[in-house]
Amino acid sequence: MKHFDFDKISIQEMSKDDMLLIIEALEYTGKATNIDDFLALRENILLELSSLAELTQDQFLDYLKEETLSF
Repeated sequence: MKHFDFDKISIQEMSKDDMLLIIEALEYTGKATNIDDFLALRENILLELSSLAELTQDQFLDYLKEETLSF
């Protein structure tokens, strides 16, 4: 098995549903376990993605939820 070193991972091919699931899972896990690292990671992901999309974090979450609720 090959070993790879990654400093950064691209999420270009990740679906909106998967991204929303990750963000919600981090929030749930952080609150359920009282481990702040999960909540901090959620915030960092949201901050980066909303910044790239030039939206607020709430607007970005609404954008992710749009497609999920539409089918």
